[in-house]
Amino acid sequence: MSAARPDLRFERAIELAAELIRIPSLPGEEGAVAARIVDELDRLGFQDVGTDQAGNVVGCIRGTRGAPGVMLSSHMDVVDAGDPCAWEFDPWGGEVAGGCLHGRGAMDLKGPLALQVYAAARFAAARLPGDLRVVFSVYEEKGGWGMMHWMERCAVPPGAVILGEATGGDLCTGHRGHAELAVEIRGRAAHASAPERGRSPSLVLPAVLEALHELSREQPADPVLGCATLTPTVIESWPKSGNVIPDRVRITLDLRVLPAWDETAALGEIRAALAARVPPVEGISVHVLPGRAVFRAWTGYVEENSNFTPSFLVPADHPVVAAAAAALRQATSAAPAVRQWSFGTDGGHACGTHGIPAIGYAPGDEALAHTCRERLELSSARTAFDAYPPLIRAVQDAVLNAGSALAVRFGALVPSSAPRARRRKPTPLIEGRQP
Repeated sequence: MSAARPDLRFERAIELAAELIRIPSLPGEEGAVAARIVDELDRLGFQDVGTDQAGNVVGCIRGTRGAPGVMLSSHMDVVDAGDPCAWEFDPWGGEVAGGCLHGRGAMDLKGPLALQVYAAARFAAARLPGDLRVVFSVYEEKGGWGMMHWMERCAVPPGAVILGEATGGDLCTGHRGHAELAVEIRGRAAHASAPERGRSPSLVLPAVLEALHELSREQPADPVLGCATLTPTVIESWPKSGNVIPDRVRITLDLRVLPAWDETAALGEIRAALAARVPPVEGISVHVLPGRAVFRAWTGYVEENSNFTPSFLVPADHPVVAAAAAALRQATSAAPAVRQWSFGTDGGHACGTHGIPAIGYAPGDEALAHTCRERLELSSARTAFDAYPPLIRAVQDAVLNAGSALAVRFGALVPSSAPRARRRKPTPLIEGRQP
């Protein structure tokens, strides 16, 4: 007897989404939700199902012709729910009420992830020319390290990527990048009762902040993505005792950057601005630090790497964008708006670093992300679910037909007002240890 065909109805996808919401999965703690997704992919007939070293879940429906493939991707991690009492519905309950699925991850990103799983499973019988791969990533909420790790190591890169990040039914084709750098002022600690024995970093803190403010007004702009920004956010000092003159003050810098941003050039620019505008004070030094973080995967793997999410922009006339827009127009009877996200996604690593065209299509209001009102409207989710198969097929056709025209090149996207920007080079990996 042949095996029964799996139930691929929309309702089953929502049931899976609700199950995933009930499994908390903060960055680095995605193991249980990864195991549940692996089980579902196995049950639905995906091949090569498993997890990689970083803990990303991968699966594949093999193509018929060895053509360049399409990859669907959503992230498994979520941000913290905060105070449960602030929620109308249990943040970990996965409740359906009022025509919506409620809870942390409902639309960012476990609901769309489940829709992608079930949309892809429809191709197990009617296979595409190229592989249809799913990659569900870890650590997206903290710089996208999971996707960075996978892209650096994948044996056969996909021809295009479709992201499940919220678009409200629009077609998204890029976003500004996100980098975190730091300025550290170093002095000499002393007992607060004898401040003359120390050298407080606060002596030059106002001048450093003023220099950063001036530099923030000189950031370049892109006609599509908008302005780059440089914003001082957190200011910390060490030691933290109230009766000690600190020997170190650190200012975190949040940067929203454009395609071709280069960390080395940015560090040099900030150092030059500080050197020109901060007067020298004996015993005090000012340092600009690159963005690095230690990532600890649920698998036990540890790696130090960049915390940078690159910017990217796929042109509106790119073959993948044109094919996707036409497919969505036909599937939904309405032309989708083609726009950019206001936030960062894993597409920055696929497209911004590796030049693989990445687009996004999913239900969900991005204004609800990271809030205690997070929910997924089921009617818009059903529309997206029905539109996904023709969207996947259209992107596969574009990948198959466009050939060398697929790669996204960033040189032409850098505005002439920003000559200092250069193409970003992939960050060398520093292999961690197994603890």
